[in-house]
Amino acid sequence: MTEALAIGRQEHLTFKGNLRQTRYGWLRLTPAYSVHLVADLLDRHKPASVLDPYCGTGTTALVCAEKGIPSCTTDINPFLVWLAGAKSACYSAHELEAFREAASDVGEAISAIGEPAEWVPPLHQIEKWWEPAVLHALGRGMAAIKARTESLPRGAVDLLQIVFCRTLIERACVSFGHQSMSFRQRKEQESLLDDEYLTDLVAATWKTTAGAIATSASSVIEEPPRVELCDARDLTRCFQGQRFDCVITSPPYPNRMSYIRELRPYMFWLGYLSDGRAAGEMDWQAIGGTWGCATSKVGHWSPDVLREIPHENFGQILEGIAEQSDLLSRYVHKYFFDMVDHFRSLANVVAPGGRVHYIVGNSKFYEVMLPVEQIYAGMLSEAGFDGVRVETLRKRSSKRELYEFLVSGQRSADPSE
Repeated sequence: MTEALAIGRQEHLTFKGNLRQTRYGWLRLTPAYSVHLVADLLDRHKPASVLDPYCGTGTTALVCAEKGIPSCTTDINPFLVWLAGAKSACYSAHELEAFREAASDVGEAISAIGEPAEWVPPLHQIEKWWEPAVLHALGRGMAAIKARTESLPRGAVDLLQIVFCRTLIERACVSFGHQSMSFRQRKEQESLLDDEYLTDLVAATWKTTAGAIATSASSVIEEPPRVELCDARDLTRCFQGQRFDCVITSPPYPNRMSYIRELRPYMFWLGYLSDGRAAGEMDWQAIGGTWGCATSKVGHWSPDVLREIPHENFGQILEGIAEQSDLLSRYVHKYFFDMVDHFRSLANVVAPGGRVHYIVGNSKFYEVMLPVEQIYAGMLSEAGFDGVRVETLRKRSSKRELYEFLVSGQRSADPSE
C-alpha cells in the first residue's frame, strides 16, 4: 500500500532540517534524514528500545539519547561509528573545560604562519581540496591535536576532532549544492588572496566552530546509545539473543552515490584511511559501495547462490539497465542481493510485534525506473513482517521522478514463543 503524505521538497525532512539543531549540525552528510522524522516516529510508537543498523551521522541514536530511549546503532564504517558515538556522548564538565583550553591552544597553532605543517594526509590530489596556505594551517592544527591526545580526556579529544572536521570542510574548495559534494570552480580573485588572509580564515572558522561545539556539547543526554562496528548483513553477530521493538534507519540508496567519497577527507585526516586502495576496499565491504577498486569488483560480481529478489519485474529491470550498462545492472543486482541478507538478519533481532521503518529513495538508470520502495516492501514481507506499507515523504531535488519514501512493517508473532 502506498500513501502520499507530503509531496514537495520538504527540506525539513532532509539534512537541512538538522543544521539548525544543536548537535545534529555538527558534521553534515548530504543524504542524512531529519531529526523531525525520527522524533515523530518515536512519539508515534513510544518504543522501549531502538535499533539503527545504518548509523550514518547518528541521527536516530542522538534523538533516542536525548529522549532517554535505550538504543543501539551500527555501521560498517569505523569513522561513522566514531562520529555517532561522539555526537551522542555525555560530556562531563571536566571534559568540556579541557576541550576549551585545548581548542584555544590549537587555534594559536593554526595561526602560527611560518611554522611547518608537521603532517598532511596522503589524499589524492589534495591541492584540489585546499589552497596551500589553508592546507598548512590545517596541518599545524592537526599536529597540535595529536600532541595533546594522550594528556586529554577522551571526550575532549573527540570534540577537538569534530571541530577539526568542521573546519577542514568549511574551508575546502567544495560545494554542497547538489545531492553530493562537488569541487567548486575557483574564482580568479581567489588566487590573489595572500597566505595571512587565508590562515586568518581558517583560524576564525576554528574559533567560531569550537565555541558552537562547546555550547551544544553541554546539552543533556539522557541515555547514551550503544554504538557498534557491525555489518548490517550479520546483525545477529552483534546482538545475539537481544531483540528490539523498533527500527528506524536509512540504508544507502541504490543510486551509485558512494558515501566514502564524501567521507574521505575526514577519514584521511583522522587516520582511518592511509591510501586510495584502502578507501576502495572499505567501500567494497559496504552495501552499494562503488568507490575506486570497488567499481571493478562490482563489474566482475555475480551471485554465488540462488536468491530471488521479491519483485515480479526485477529481472526485466536488470535487463533494461544492462542494455545500457552491464556494470550498473550488476551494481543494482548486488545491492538488493545484499539487502536480502540484511532483512533476513534483521528478522532475528526484532521482537515479535516490533515495528520497523526504512527511509529510502527510488532511482532511475537511463530510462529504467527502479522502484526501490516496492522492492523493500517485498523484502520486508518475505522476511516475516506484516502490514507492510509505503508512504511517500517528499520530492527529492534531483530528477523529477525521484521521491523519498517510508517503508514500514511489523514483525510477525514468533510461532515458537
